[in-house]
Amino acid sequence: MYPRIFSFITTTCLLLALVHAQACPAIPDLTSYNNTALPDPFTFANGNKVVTLEDWACRRAEISTLMQMDELGVLPDDPDLTVASFTGNTLTINVTDGGKSISFAPTITFPSGRAPAAGWPAIIGMGGISIPRPSSVAIINFNNEQMANQDSNPASRGVGLFFNLYGSDASAGAMIAWAWAVRRIMDALEMTPSAKINTARVGVSGCSRNGKGALVAGAFEPRLALTIPQESGSGGTDSWRISDFILASGILTQTASELHTENVWMSPNFDAFATTSVNRLPFDHHLLGAMVAPRALFVIDNLGYDWLGPFSSFGAMVAARTLWTAMGASDSMGISQAANHTHCVFPSTQQPLLTAFINKFLLDQEGDTGVVETAGNYTFEVPDAQWAPWSVPSFV
Repeated sequence: MYPRIFSFITTTCLLLALVHAQACPAIPDLTSYNNTALPDPFTFANGNKVVTLEDWACRRAEISTLMQMDELGVLPDDPDLTVASFTGNTLTINVTDGGKSISFAPTITFPSGRAPAAGWPAIIGMGGISIPRPSSVAIINFNNEQMANQDSNPASRGVGLFFNLYGSDASAGAMIAWAWAVRRIMDALEMTPSAKINTARVGVSGCSRNGKGALVAGAFEPRLALTIPQESGSGGTDSWRISDFILASGILTQTASELHTENVWMSPNFDAFATTSVNRLPFDHHLLGAMVAPRALFVIDNLGYDWLGPFSSFGAMVAARTLWTAMGASDSMGISQAANHTHCVFPSTQQPLLTAFINKFLLDQEGDTGVVETAGNYTFEVPDAQWAPWSVPSFV
């Protein structure tokens, strides 16, 4: 096992084990919750402080529960049976749960040459990838629309293979359905050594709506070594609260009140907050990003589209980065915001940092990561009186 890979996998496994080894605080009644600032990652919903890694394991589980309950919908437990096979370049995955079965078949594009002894590192492409394909990394092409339809039409809710299995009335929005499928892809890769994929070095990426999906998958699938959301905007790396503030300032930015009418990425449960006030949410998307820690997260943004809310993303992800800081792992989280360019067309200015993340976390080479850069004039530090009025403990 490569030392760096071992380190963050060990820490992630420890976080999961700690949740099972201790009694975590119960989530209180939050019906009257209202907070204009980003909720403090280091404070439980009951007001107690998060001061140790053990505490964070419980806080992370709490955030997961709250996000599933109020925004994303329920991520089902592992199914009764998953069977996988690999032929040619096709990974066929058959899933059975509750007496129902589905099948889907991602394809894998391999680098040239002989596979390393441990297998190729890989990136799961949520609807494909928009970043340049690294020469030494396999690409697993996942047709997420087959799993959960994402047409800009409320009638597409509950349509897709995931809902064939769990019912069209399942609380899950499309993004949690995609995350569930990424979990099954990881299961399948572990079952099929003939695919020659190193399951300790798998990342996920996508752009725009698929960037939102990549972030959710990275947050909810702890076996992913690297998460690369690209230009994901509202519902991705943006903060609901900061986006509302930007829109109120006269800049046309997508907010929760618009997004929930446009698509079915979220659970129907989210409507109650999107139509009233996102300040009632006991979380924001800095906490979705924080769920990835201490695994690697590289956030790619584009300053050219106000609709994507680049300052909202910057503030939320700088706030999220405090979790990596608390864990002594700040070199595993980077943010890059490039100047105006065509949406989802990757600019060469971001290539050095992308290469550094690929090298370090998928190829186990040295790389200068942990960089926070923006082509804009944004500044955001924690504590921030308006958005992040909290201090950062040290877990190490």
